[in-house]
Amino acid sequence: MGMADKTLVCKDCGVEFVFSEGEQEFFREKGFENAPARCPECRKVRKQNRHRQKDAAKMEMD
Repeated sequence: MGMADKTLVCKDCGVEFVFSEGEQEFFREKGFENAPARCPECRKVRKQNRHRQKDAAKMEMD
């Protein structure tokens, strides 16, 4: 029996987003045990910020 879509609330911006059945399957296949805590937009922003911090740290070392 398949899983149903879940409606979650982003811990950063508070917006509701859908954690689809397909996404749940993907998470399970990857071994992730927790549902995402952030909506797709906040995940994207967070990822971009991590890359910027990494790049800035690299520049300081050069």
